[in-house]
Amino acid sequence: MSGDVKISCRNMWKVFGPDPEAFMAAHGGSPTAEALQAEGYIGAVRDVSFDVHAGEILIIMGLSGSGKSTVIRCITRLNDPTTGQVIFDGSDILAANEQEMIELRRHKMGMVFQNFGLLPHRNVLSNVAFPLEVQGLDRGQREARAREMIELVGLGGREDYFPRELSGGQQQRVGIARSLAVEPDVWFLDEPFSALDPLIRAEMQDEFIRLQQLLKKTIVFITHDFEEAVKLADRIGIMKDGKLVQLTTPEEMVLNPADEYVSRFTENAPRGRIVSAQAIMQKVKGKPKKANGTGVPALAKIGEIAEQVLNSDKPVPVIDENGFAVGAISRQQMTSALFSREVV
Repeated sequence: MSGDVKISCRNMWKVFGPDPEAFMAAHGGSPTAEALQAEGYIGAVRDVSFDVHAGEILIIMGLSGSGKSTVIRCITRLNDPTTGQVIFDGSDILAANEQEMIELRRHKMGMVFQNFGLLPHRNVLSNVAFPLEVQGLDRGQREARAREMIELVGLGGREDYFPRELSGGQQQRVGIARSLAVEPDVWFLDEPFSALDPLIRAEMQDEFIRLQQLLKKTIVFITHDFEEAVKLADRIGIMKDGKLVQLTTPEEMVLNPADEYVSRFTENAPRGRIVSAQAIMQKVKGKPKKANGTGVPALAKIGEIAEQVLNSDKPVPVIDENGFAVGAISRQQMTSALFSREVV
């Protein structure tokens, strides 16, 4: 994965119970699931390690109770991890004092949650400007910045509306604008669209993609919806019982799920939009040669090229960005990739 590491979590645990620190020490910092259960502790996050790269969208997902939201709360220290490290821009934020964390959240972290959390007595402009007010910016500066963000999320003209006068999708746009007003280095979103109806949810996902193309933020996004994850993510991490089971690209996860648990998430995935031609092709033997005639781009998704391959009597060449034929795809390979859990 390219890009500098923005956040690095190392061996992070979050244990709930009577005395988590003593419990962890008694078990050498790595208790078993059996020990947790026997002594009445809950391992909400268990030995989780991963990096978040600058400019990527990392989505963490899992079923209810898997620990996905606790991970994001540990990274932001809304809940302090029991043990482990959280490195943010090269510094271990677990060593930061309360005031340092307040400043970090005010200036470098943007947060959007499932509950929109708008202030009902403030209008849209005042809601979006609120974190800048907390920072101490004068009224002119904060309102000018808030107006920019309101325009960015497509709510221009609604500055004087109150939350009760907005639809659910519009309220979530206000929440997004507010989180962006502080120009955060990292954007944390915890199931931000799950309370919306399906049509508005799809609209907000498209809006999110548009904003990311413009802003290129580093994003940690929590969801329980695999289709949402593959639509938005550069990489996906799947959690179960507090542990990170697999962390990889959507394509790799669909083609090579780590276990049956991950496989159940991916079995109904829209493969045509996820898997690329180069992932399923039969590679050429020896040195690739310049392509003669037509073929399909190596990075094209198989849904885009399925008709061409399925209508061809012969395997269709796969051509890289330099014009070399690097492989070929047969009808059988295409059919298997689209409809089978096993790719030929």
